[in-house]
Amino acid sequence: MVDLNTRVGGLGLPSPIMTAAGTAGHGAELSAYVDLAALGAVVVKSLAHFPWHGNPPVRVHETPAGMINSVGLQGPGLERWLIDELPDLEAERARVVVSIWGRTVEDYRLAADMLADAPASVVAVEVNISCPNTEAGNAMFAHSTAMTTEVLAATDAVGRPRWAKLSPNVGFGIADIAMAAKAGGADAVTLVNTYLGLVLDPVTGEAVLGGGAGGVSGPAIRPMAVKAVADVRKACPDLPIIGVGGITCVEDVVQFARAGANAVQIGTATFADPRTVGRLGTDLARWCDNQEIERFTDLVGTALV
Repeated sequence: MVDLNTRVGGLGLPSPIMTAAGTAGHGAELSAYVDLAALGAVVVKSLAHFPWHGNPPVRVHETPAGMINSVGLQGPGLERWLIDELPDLEAERARVVVSIWGRTVEDYRLAADMLADAPASVVAVEVNISCPNTEAGNAMFAHSTAMTTEVLAATDAVGRPRWAKLSPNVGFGIADIAMAAKAGGADAVTLVNTYLGLVLDPVTGEAVLGGGAGGVSGPAIRPMAVKAVADVRKACPDLPIIGVGGITCVEDVVQFARAGANAVQIGTATFADPRTVGRLGTDLARWCDNQEIERFTDLVGTALV
C-alpha cells in the first residue's frame, strides 16, 4: 500500500490531490463524478464578502492545449455561501478550502472575519491575491511584495491556515512575492494562477472574451508552472507549496512533486472530464507502487536541477 498522506504546513491531508479554485464550482457540483471525501480537499471558487456579478460573456474560450477565461469572480458572497453551499460539501464529508478575494485590503479583512467562525470542515483559506483589483491599480496585489504582505496580515483573524495564491505574471520575482506572503503569515503558497493572455477575432479585431484579456490555463502553461514551483522551493526551502497549472495525468503530478510541491490542484482538466481529479489519486498510488515508492512525500523536492 502506498501512503498518499501529505502535509501543507500544519495541515495534514489524506491525499495531495485537490480541486483548483474556480474550476469545480462553489459547492458539491463534482460529487456526481468524484468521491469528494477521498480528495485532499475541495477548493471552492473564490468568494468575496459581497456578492459579485462577474464579467459579461463570452467568459471562456478554448485555446491550443488549454483555455482562456475572464469569468470575473462571479459569486454569491460568503454569507450566502455559508448557508447555501457549505452544507452540501459537509454532507459529502469533504475537507473544504475557501478561496477569498477582494478589491481592497479591507475587503480581504472582512472576508476573513466572516470565516472566523466557520465550521471545522473549512480546513484552510486560500487568499487569492492574483486577481485584478482596484486598490493596486491595474496590477494585482500579488505583483507587489508590500501589498502581498499587507493583505496576508489583514486576514489573520480567520484563525486557520492561509495559503497565498500567487500570480506567475511577475517573472523572476515570484520567489520574492512568496517570501512576502510568508512574512504576512501565509502557511503556504499556491503556484500558480493563470498567465495573462488575449485572443482576438481575426475578422473584427475585437477581443473574443467579454472582459477583454483573460487568464490562460491548461497543459500549455505546465512547464512554466513547474519552473515557478522549483524556483520558489529553491528560494524558500521551508515554505509549503501547492502546485497547479495544466495537470492532466499522473506524470504531471509527479513533476510538480519533484519540483517541490507538497500537494497539487487540478483545474482545467476538469472541464474536459470531471472525473479527472478523482482518477489521479488512484493513478498516483499505482504509479508510486510501480516505481517502488512507499510514500508520496518521498517524491517532494527530488528534482535534479
